[in-house]
Amino acid sequence: MNLTRRDLTRRDLGRLALAAIPVRGLLAKPNSNFDGVQIGAITYSYRSMPVADDAVALLKYIVDSGISAIELMAPAAENYAGSPASAGRGGGGGGRAPLTPEQRAARQARAEELKKWRLSVSMDRYKAMRKMYNDAGVDIYAFKLEPNPDMSDEEFEYIFHVAQTLGASHVTRELSGDTAFTQRLGDFAARKKMVVAYHAHTQATMTAWDVVLAQSPGNAINLDCGHYVAGTSQSPIPLIRKHHARIASMHLKDRKKGINGGANLPWGQGETPIKEILTMMRQEKYRFPASIELEYQIPEGSNAVVETSKCVRFCRDALA
Repeated sequence: MNLTRRDLTRRDLGRLALAAIPVRGLLAKPNSNFDGVQIGAITYSYRSMPVADDAVALLKYIVDSGISAIELMAPAAENYAGSPASAGRGGGGGGRAPLTPEQRAARQARAEELKKWRLSVSMDRYKAMRKMYNDAGVDIYAFKLEPNPDMSDEEFEYIFHVAQTLGASHVTRELSGDTAFTQRLGDFAARKKMVVAYHAHTQATMTAWDVVLAQSPGNAINLDCGHYVAGTSQSPIPLIRKHHARIASMHLKDRKKGINGGANLPWGQGETPIKEILTMMRQEKYRFPASIELEYQIPEGSNAVVETSKCVRFCRDALA
């Protein structure tokens, strides 16, 4: 039977599109641990690729980039496990205009459906996903499904259970100023013998994490070195040295100094001291992973896999 484009779903088209990407193939296992420094990537880096929320497609992108460890964004994992959210993405107004009462009701219904699914889903598909990734040479060290203050403890339990099942040591979320929430969340993570690592953008400073770190041993740092440079016009190296024992993972990108002029640039063109950070990690034997986060504009004719591969080579060469 001959299929037309109309017969194919978006996901089918995305899988077919993978055949056009230059790849090494899943038989060659990647290794992005260079001289004891684990280079990883946050899977947000592949957001521009076809069906990057599909776990199988995403794994191919990761392996073809030469990445052997990741911070995993939640959609690919939950879709693989059968989440009802994948069927409802993209609606609800997207924040471009006030929602109608009907749109609000539909969004609330989807949220309730997703919550019900999360609290009842088996971990078997997450176990299968972990095996698939590990068999391909990719470890999952962090899981980004953000706990929020409105969630019940049962929902927290789901997030951390999924993270543990996937092999992650920590959950990541944005840094919050809600101290009651961060106390509750940090204590919950500690009871699970895990940590929640808080990510900051250009509001980051040397003292930005002091409150959450003092609250609980379950609270940790997910430092973005590029954002820190753009927001403070300073090197993040003093902060890394000060708080290395509480850093669960870091993000690497190359930005210029200054919030207004702090552009994301191809690596080597900005002012983030990436090489110095990596060599310090090797010298001091810091074992937290450094995640590539691809945010600069992808050149015409290239794609996220090619550009992430360039970042991997930059790290390898810096540690040569």
